[in-house]
Amino acid sequence: MLEILSLVAIGLALYTLNASRNSAQKIGAEVMRLKGEIEALKASGIALPVQDAEPVDESIETAREEAVEEPQPADFTSPWTAKSSDAEAGRAIFGGETSTAPAETVAASETAEEVASAPAAAPARPKESFESRIGARWAVWVGGIALALGGIFMVKYSIEAGLLSPAVRLSLAAAFGLLLMAAGEFVRRRTQPLIANAFQNAMIPGVLTAAGAITLFAVTYVSYEFYSYFGPVTAFVLLAAVSFATIGLSLLHGQALAGLGLLASMLTPALVATEEPSAWGLFGFLIVAWLATFAASRIRRWQVVPALANAGMALWAVLYLSQASNIDVVPALVAMLVLAIGHGLIWPGNVTAEDLPAPADAKPADALDRLLTPPAAAVSVTGALAMAFPALVLASAVPALAHADYAFVLVVLALAALGALRGWAIYPAILSAVAAVIGVVAMVGLPDQGLIDGFGSLALPAVEGVVPAPPMAESTLPVPVLGLVSVNLLLILAVIYAAVGLAAIRLRMPGSSAFAALWSLLAPAVPFAILVVSFLNFGNLSFDAKHGLLAALLGLVFFAAAEAFSRERRDGDGLFLPQWTLSAGGFAFLVLALHALTDGLATTLGIILLGTVAVFATRLRRWPVLPWLMAGAAAVVAGRIAWEPTIVGAANLSKTPVFNQLLAGYGIPAALLALSAFELRRWPGERIRNLLQALASLFLLLTAAILVRHGMNGGVLDSSVPTLGEQATYTLLVIGASAVMMSLDLKSPSPVFRYGSMVVGGLSVLSVLSAHFIGLNPYFTGELLGKWPVLDLLLVGYLLPGIAYGGLAWYARDRRPMPYVIMLALSSVALVFAWVTLSVRRYWHGEGIADWKGFLQSETYTYSVVWLLLGVLLLAVGSKFDSKSIRLASAGLVLIAVVKVFLIDMANLEGILRALSFIGLGAVLIGIGLFYQKILSGKSGTGEKPELNAEA
Repeated sequence: MLEILSLVAIGLALYTLNASRNSAQKIGAEVMRLKGEIEALKASGIALPVQDAEPVDESIETAREEAVEEPQPADFTSPWTAKSSDAEAGRAIFGGETSTAPAETVAASETAEEVASAPAAAPARPKESFESRIGARWAVWVGGIALALGGIFMVKYSIEAGLLSPAVRLSLAAAFGLLLMAAGEFVRRRTQPLIANAFQNAMIPGVLTAAGAITLFAVTYVSYEFYSYFGPVTAFVLLAAVSFATIGLSLLHGQALAGLGLLASMLTPALVATEEPSAWGLFGFLIVAWLATFAASRIRRWQVVPALANAGMALWAVLYLSQASNIDVVPALVAMLVLAIGHGLIWPGNVTAEDLPAPADAKPADALDRLLTPPAAAVSVTGALAMAFPALVLASAVPALAHADYAFVLVVLALAALGALRGWAIYPAILSAVAAVIGVVAMVGLPDQGLIDGFGSLALPAVEGVVPAPPMAESTLPVPVLGLVSVNLLLILAVIYAAVGLAAIRLRMPGSSAFAALWSLLAPAVPFAILVVSFLNFGNLSFDAKHGLLAALLGLVFFAAAEAFSRERRDGDGLFLPQWTLSAGGFAFLVLALHALTDGLATTLGIILLGTVAVFATRLRRWPVLPWLMAGAAAVVAGRIAWEPTIVGAANLSKTPVFNQLLAGYGIPAALLALSAFELRRWPGERIRNLLQALASLFLLLTAAILVRHGMNGGVLDSSVPTLGEQATYTLLVIGASAVMMSLDLKSPSPVFRYGSMVVGGLSVLSVLSAHFIGLNPYFTGELLGKWPVLDLLLVGYLLPGIAYGGLAWYARDRRPMPYVIMLALSSVALVFAWVTLSVRRYWHGEGIADWKGFLQSETYTYSVVWLLLGVLLLAVGSKFDSKSIRLASAGLVLIAVVKVFLIDMANLEGILRALSFIGLGAVLIGIGLFYQKILSGKSGTGEKPELNAEA
């Protein structure tokens, strides 16, 4: 079987050589034909002698006249329009006499030819035929594989047959490899100028050289691994020499051969084993191979091979740092630093988009597209990933691996420096930020370790940056503690990254405003995240001078940077993103400083005061970002309130009603928000003013609600369910807030007050439906109403809110949409109806009206009477105020009473009560009919009173 395979391989090789020779002959014949056409062009008189040549201007005019008289078809490009330089290149390659015409004549001829051929369109590139693909490409690829397999099979056959000794077999194999490489060079020198451009990815010289390189690599490895003809050092040197020679020859034979050499160099350390492995030797060899690959890539402008080199370097670094038994961080760190320096100086280096050829189908790109698709993007992306992944492995190895934290910091800063110094390095910049944040979180142990444990439980206090492990019971699981991470190292990383980011903004501002804007976001965001993680894990949450002072310093620095960059910007240039991001970053650092240096109520008030200062700073700097900082401050205060509603802690909260810490913690932010909205009354942006007005209204409602809650619960804020009286107080506050917002809108029109009043009113109606009628209804809860009739819980829970809704509906007439007014009026009627019904039940059952007491016959009859009287009363009120919605509500009550009489009273009442129920119902209905007949007809009895059609 092996003999057959060997013969097949040799046959394929012969077929490949024959096909390539035929292709070369065809191409040579075509070139000779073109040469004849060039000679005919020369004989036609295009290149004139010196004494007969006209001036350049006259030649141009003559060429223009000829172009007008004899226009060439747009879809045909004649070979006679070739330039003299192309003809000279053809003569230089294929022989023949070169032109001796002076430069002036050649220039004039070229100018004339350019003018004459200008209207002609470039012909479309013909599609490659199936015959060309089979004969000129696939034959080369299969032939190269066949040659390599043929050599391997011949060696295998000689081993099995025992024809030759191992040394002779290996020597012949090595000679065969060298012969293949020599044949590749011979073919390259004879045929490459003819076919290099047509078949770049199927070059026969490159295939032959690759087959020879594989053969030499295999011979060296077999000599070392199976026959032990030389030791590990010699084998390593020989394998490295073959790899580097292959990379060097790739400059002549193309990128595919470079990939082969790179693969061989990356496999060499894995193939050669030694009793005393050296990390310096491993990474030293990898660095040399990587540098050689990148040097060749820079010369030939390759992208695939250097991307693979980055992947190989990253794989080796990750495997070494995660799997090696004795890890030395320094060699891997040096390799990562070499990667950063190599990308910055070698490839892509200082390349720009103009240095690389654009794709044929490239479309015009905007600033964002140019930023996201830099030159040599594959190289920059893989290079950034090749540094980011080992950095994260180093971070996860802290504190088990010595100096891993310092190595992590250096790699991140090197990646950030690369992103700052090169205009194409957007992905190194982004990945430096990602690696910095994720790595710091991994080092300190969040979220499974450290300060946060579950929901709200705290670890033991930090001592010198270390949290000690708490004592454990015998049967408990070990509690994870923070790693031995230096706090100062994290703070240094934050400071240096901020400095690199600001320097990057300065460097990128003139050339790429989009890249500068990106760095203006990363520069404050990454240090802020690092400081927050460090403070939450290693800081004293009550008072921490180290984190607080550093945060305050960085905040001032970023505000100063925003001022400096804003001065360099011309007015009227549109949105200036660095001003926004740097100012927001500075504000965030100052907020963090307040958290570190203050506690409780002082922190809350300090944050909202800081936002107020930003609003009043608009008098000095008309920066659009400043008012929005107040909105950010309000958001932070709201978050603090959600985290701790008592502001100062339940144990420290005073029980004095109204005048306690809650009044300051909720009321002062509301007042300052209102003051800020007033300060911005002439600000050109309406959105921020409306937002501050809405926030002020919200905080005012929160203030009133929390003070009511505090006062009605004995000075204690807990999670107990509110009573009906407390909920009624909230309802009255919301109704009042809706009325106040409506009044403010009438005085100073604002969409916040206009829509806010309706939103608040709608939410209050939903609250009434869920709480007053269902959740907190004394009929369902059994809550006692109090000893005093009328002046009881029903008055507060139903009658007063009903009257308030009625007043709000009356006030909203002709000022708000009719559906909203009808909703308020119906809510008022429903609350009054509930008050009347529950008051009847109180009359018969006392202060306890729970449902388990059932119903009395007299009680059932009373409901019918009261509902009918209430319906008549509403009819009179609706007629008095010309309110159609109230008249419709009265009709609904009467209808309910009719249904009750016919369905419930008829079945449950007996004797005189049943008769009186029907007699009363009939009398009321007849009275209502007479009332409507009277008011619906005029004195003449023919017209309808127009006021009855008035809407509510």
